[in-house]
Amino acid sequence: MASRTLTVDELWRLPRVGDPVPAPDGSFVVVPVATWDEAADALVTRLWRLDAVTGGMRALTSAHASSREPALSPDGRWLLFVRTPGAGGGRGAHGGLRHGARPQLHRMAVDGGEPECLTDLPLGVSLPAWFADGRRVAFVADVVRGAGGVAGTEAELERRQRAGTSARVTEDRVYRYWDRWLTDGVVPHLFAMEADGDSAVDLTPGSEHWLPFLDPQGHLDISPDGSQIAFTAQRSAPPYDPLVYGVFVADVPMDLASVAPDARPRLLTAHHQGPAFRPAYSPDGRWLVYGVQEQIDFYADRVRMAVLDRPSGRHVVLTERWDVDWASEWAFGPDGRTLVFTAEVEARRALFALDVPAAVEDEAARTPRLIARGGWHGPPRLAAGRVFATLQSLARPPEVVAYDLNGGEARQLTACCAEALAGVALGRVEEITVPGADGRAVQSFLVHPPAPAADAGPAPGRPPLPAVHLVHGGPHGSFGDQWHWRWNAQVFAAAGYLVALTNFHGSSGWGEAFTSSILGRWGDQPYRDLMAVTDELVARGLAHPERLAAAGGSYGGYLVAWMASQTDRFACLVNHAGVSDFQTQYASDVTQGRNRSMGGEPWDRLAGMDRYNPMRHAAGFRSPMLVLHGERDYRVPFDQGLAIYNVYKAMGLEARLVTFPDEGHWILKPGNSRAWYGEVLDWLARWLGPWPAPAEPRRLASSGDTP
Repeated sequence: MASRTLTVDELWRLPRVGDPVPAPDGSFVVVPVATWDEAADALVTRLWRLDAVTGGMRALTSAHASSREPALSPDGRWLLFVRTPGAGGGRGAHGGLRHGARPQLHRMAVDGGEPECLTDLPLGVSLPAWFADGRRVAFVADVVRGAGGVAGTEAELERRQRAGTSARVTEDRVYRYWDRWLTDGVVPHLFAMEADGDSAVDLTPGSEHWLPFLDPQGHLDISPDGSQIAFTAQRSAPPYDPLVYGVFVADVPMDLASVAPDARPRLLTAHHQGPAFRPAYSPDGRWLVYGVQEQIDFYADRVRMAVLDRPSGRHVVLTERWDVDWASEWAFGPDGRTLVFTAEVEARRALFALDVPAAVEDEAARTPRLIARGGWHGPPRLAAGRVFATLQSLARPPEVVAYDLNGGEARQLTACCAEALAGVALGRVEEITVPGADGRAVQSFLVHPPAPAADAGPAPGRPPLPAVHLVHGGPHGSFGDQWHWRWNAQVFAAAGYLVALTNFHGSSGWGEAFTSSILGRWGDQPYRDLMAVTDELVARGLAHPERLAAAGGSYGGYLVAWMASQTDRFACLVNHAGVSDFQTQYASDVTQGRNRSMGGEPWDRLAGMDRYNPMRHAAGFRSPMLVLHGERDYRVPFDQGLAIYNVYKAMGLEARLVTFPDEGHWILKPGNSRAWYGEVLDWLARWLGPWPAPAEPRRLASSGDTP
């Protein structure tokens, strides 16, 4: 019987299961699993071998250093991965490498043995992959533009260290991204080497293209004949106005030593002016599938599946008429016909299959076939007629599952979180639909506190609960049926709150029109949707009308700030990394598309920009606000948080400020994350009344607190 509720520390003690990599014959799966090293206060990822029949697991890599990005050889005997070398002997020892502090490429036998370090490059490596013949491997490594390769990069880095200046200089429109500056001239190059060799060859020595910054996984593939590597990279030249990505190919000669000194990749999608990404070859090499978007100033434009017939050079868009947002990850099956991919559909990330040759020849065959819809699926990988992926939900952390390619029930292969969750009561999840703005149906998840009194909703004599809206970011994303590590609804519910997660207008997963409906009017329908859901919860007797709160991050923080300017209905608000002023948000990393998203520019249509700008409506601020922000946040610069906090204080209103000097847009470090949760939960408890709240962690001390 469950005897306790989920605390923040227990959330951090849960293993975090990553995307599985099946052996070609499907007999076993390599699974990354990250766990919290409490002594080091860090996440450490180990690679495990999972028997796909018995479910038995054994560790392949040690707990002394994180190992990630596993890639199995075509015969299933060897494993490539990236790790930062730690203690140990042999060539893989940290002390034996010049650049041991950087992530380097390792190889080991899947049946056991010590890993061998294959690289010692000055800026580390990423994205390892095998050639189909199993004799060569490829990877990505950063070099300094114009420095003359690896040796020149080493020399340039040493020169910079001696120079004694920290100046950053640019004339580009895009010069920093998320939490890093781009003014250092560092660019990624493709490398290849013999699997048992010592020296790597730069395949793209003349390239100056960036790969996707935030998550490059799934953006590189090698042709079955080994003659090409396709990858996603930025196609726009400096000053990167606008920043647009395309699919490129790099040639791989039979003799690696024959690569030309100025070899550059070729843009494969020059015919398509919008973004293109995630190339994937079919096993027979005939097809190259990739994703495309039409609009370059709307990042949430619907993703279409496109394919190149390589022998004929013909490009075909396959899913133009399929109105589903955010098709995301895809992979071919061994038959060379079946493409399996994920797509977001009404707050679930579903698995679909498409017969590519049939879809190319017949428009009637271009509607994908649903494999599985419930919960939230990770990137699919295919082997032996089965689809392997992670599956999670609002009441279940990610675990590895397998499906028959024809569909059916998921077979769960891992239970990594079962022991840690034994005895933990989780809140009941309910789904409701409420008429929102303009009468349009709006979906929400409700997570109830895991207390007996809340098990069945309202009942005679049962008081309504304090309620918290968790407001998702984007704005063109969703609060899906997924376990969320940074905004975990079960942790909030365990503190005694009814938690509402509303997919308001602008959310992805309900079609293109719904997603784009809020362009130029960020504060319009989403605000009205949240008020409609609030009305419904109060009317049903679920939520206490005087104990309401809202908490959100990024766009969710913006919407919290906008709510602060429009109503005093909420007893308190939590604004994490939220936009508070549209005009000064021009200090962010990528500024293209602002005219469409925010309704104007500082030099044009200023009235449109001000219409939904929280700072222009600050006279309406009333509800106490907790402001949290990472100081390395370049997506929403942390001055946005300082500005609204300062306005609150200047108005004599209740507010609290928490900043994290070593964090960006997301609070990721274990100690900081636990402090973040403690601050948020204590703020809610302070203003929603004496309701139960986790005893740990507590909020941080501030200069205004009494010891």
